[in-house]
Amino acid sequence: MEKIVIIGGGGTGAALAHDLALRGFDVSLFERGELLSGTTGRHHGLLHSGARYAVHDPAAARECIQENKILRHIAPQALEQNDGLFVALDEADLAFKPLFMENCRTSGIPTRELTPQQALALEPELNPALKTAVQVPDATMDAWRLPLHFFATARAHGARIHNFSEVIGFYQANGAVTGIRIFDHQTHREYDVQGDMFINAAGAWAGKIGALAGVQLPILPGPGVMVAVNDRLTNLVINRLHKAGEGDIIVPQRQLTVLGTSIWLADDPDIVKLPRGHEHKIIELSAKLIPRVKKIEVHSTWYAIRPLIAMAQTNDPLEISRDFDCYDHHQTDNLSGLVSVIGGKATTLRLMAEKTADLICRQTGRNIACKTKTTRLLNYRQFYKSVCV
Repeated sequence: MEKIVIIGGGGTGAALAHDLALRGFDVSLFERGELLSGTTGRHHGLLHSGARYAVHDPAAARECIQENKILRHIAPQALEQNDGLFVALDEADLAFKPLFMENCRTSGIPTRELTPQQALALEPELNPALKTAVQVPDATMDAWRLPLHFFATARAHGARIHNFSEVIGFYQANGAVTGIRIFDHQTHREYDVQGDMFINAAGAWAGKIGALAGVQLPILPGPGVMVAVNDRLTNLVINRLHKAGEGDIIVPQRQLTVLGTSIWLADDPDIVKLPRGHEHKIIELSAKLIPRVKKIEVHSTWYAIRPLIAMAQTNDPLEISRDFDCYDHHQTDNLSGLVSVIGGKATTLRLMAEKTADLICRQTGRNIACKTKTTRLLNYRQFYKSVCV
């Protein structure tokens, strides 16, 4: 049985451990901190319908609606299946609507146009000056519980999960990665881990892991600020009906409302300087959709770092695709035994794992179909019954 080593304990790593364990591989995962302590545990919790990307990123839109349906089936316990509204506030938003509706249709995203009265009946806190709204199958996910369900199911099928275990080096022989060096932050000791294949699934930190192995990845860390206010102002996810921008997503999370997000680019995901004024900007922009957000006490403000793939045609983070890619470093860098998966979104974590696991199967000569589209995930509490090794 081939031993597969996953580097990164976020959502993608969790989904990879689940997929590969179901296919019968010997799976070990290493995360330098607590599980989900990077991007996964910090995002706003929107399960995308794909509508946000339908106009400018149709490939990502199609992936999102497909994965939206799958996650509703395999992990309903981690979702609030509440739908979403795209709200038009001015003539420019109305002019955007025909293209939005057509691209949603061609991407397979169901839509339902609402009058202002119908929208306000669903969400009384909306700006009463709204022009129209479009209902789509967005949903709210629990940013922690969803990947923990993947970890629980992976553990149940034999995967070993190591937190506070940082990869500090790679071993190579004859043009192949053969092992990694681990620093255990709990015991302050170092040790080596051998394997047959190694997967770099470190998200925004994937470039730093790749550098340890001597390979370069086109990864751009894209931080964004979110603000939570101390009241649940809507029951549906609210988006602005325009080209995706900043401060145009409002996500209900339990008894809070999460406002998001801003975006900028960082050189190093471990050294991020929070620009001044982002909290104020997010609140002001969100208030155009839900005026009362300006009157509610702020619960917390934080940032998450998107793992964007650098694109030659643009440096504008709002224009960069939210699609993902798998890199076989035997093909790109003449280095066998190492695969990297970068980009993507929380909504597509299962699909990212499937495509990466398919590549692992091809490289190891195993013809094993993916089982994660239909396998119901176990409850995360089952994961915590067995302490991480």
